Amino acid sequence: MNHIFNFLFGQYLEYETADVVLEIIAVIFGFLSVWCSKQNKIWVFPTGMISTVIFVYLLFKWQLLGDMMINAYYFLMSVYGWYIWTRKVDDSHVTPISRTTPKEKKTSLFIFIGTLFFVYFVYQWFDKWTSWVAYVDTITTAIFFVGMWLMAKRKIENWIFWIIGDVISVPLYFYKGFTFTSFQYFGFTIIAFYGYIAWKKYLHSNPQTV
Repeated sequence: MNHIFNFLFGQYLEYETADVVLEIIAVIFGFLSVWCSKQNKIWVFPTGMISTVIFVYLLFKWQLLGDMMINAYYFLMSVYGWYIWTRKVDDSHVTPISRTTPKEKKTSLFIFIGTLFFVYFVYQWFDKWTSWVAYVDTITTAIFFVGMWLMAKRKIENWIFWIIGDVISVPLYFYKGFTFTSFQYFGFTIIAFYGYIAWKKYLHSNPQTV
């Protein structure tokens, strides 16, 4: 039993207690945020903002720049998404769930490629190309940047990007030594799968008219 505990949580013995508590709080609010997104509830954004603020602090402290940038971007996009989700498209309706348009697909590609270049230059500047993890971080950052933008726009395809990024992040965060965050992404993967199904059912019942 001790071997299993040490394998999963042994690295936390070297962390400050306050940081471990903060990570757990951030994980809890992260779960709440993704669950609210699955349920198509506006609380996805305030809960997500609490989680990301904590993670930005922790990841900056732990010098994980790619992960820190992801969470800083999440925070900014949460502000944008909060506005989009509550914006009235007419006198009685807010922005609905929808599929991406051809223009939005091009924008998604631009965000993905632009993020790859951005992260590359940041890592180059801070001399962070020290292991294979940096290269995986670059890809996951680009995936999550697109996913967050699509979620803010209330596009069903956001779930596909979350699922791909979450699956990669589960072993990646465990390798980095953040077991609680790894568990978080495992939970995110499951919720994202059901989120996609729920939003797809919504679209089937409420077909797009534009």
